[in-house]
Amino acid sequence: MILNSLLMASASGGQNPSSYGMFLPIILIFLIMYFLIFRPQMKRQKEQKKMIESVKKGDKIITIGGIFGTVVGVKDNSVILKVSENTKIELARTSIARIIGEE
Repeated sequence: MILNSLLMASASGGQNPSSYGMFLPIILIFLIMYFLIFRPQMKRQKEQKKMIESVKKGDKIITIGGIFGTVVGVKDNSVILKVSENTKIELARTSIARIIGEE
C-alpha cells in the first residue's frame, strides 16, 4: 500500500522529500574524495614546488631518476649538478625529487 502511494506520487510528478535524499550519498562520496584524495595531493604539490624553488648552490639533491649530486649552478628552469669530479649535468628543476642536505 505504501509502495503504491510512492509510485503514484512519483508518477504524478510531485516532489517528494525523499527524492532529494537520493543525492546525499553522491554528495558524501564527493566530499570524502575531496578530503582524502584531492586536498592532500594539492598540499604535496605545493610543498614540492616550494622545495624546488628553494634549491641553491651547494645543496645535495636526489633526482627522480635516482642520481645523487651537488648543485653547482642554478638557472631559471634548470640546475647544473655535479655527480663526480669531472662530470656535470644540467637537469630540469622539475626532475628534483628531494634535497638531502647542504655541502
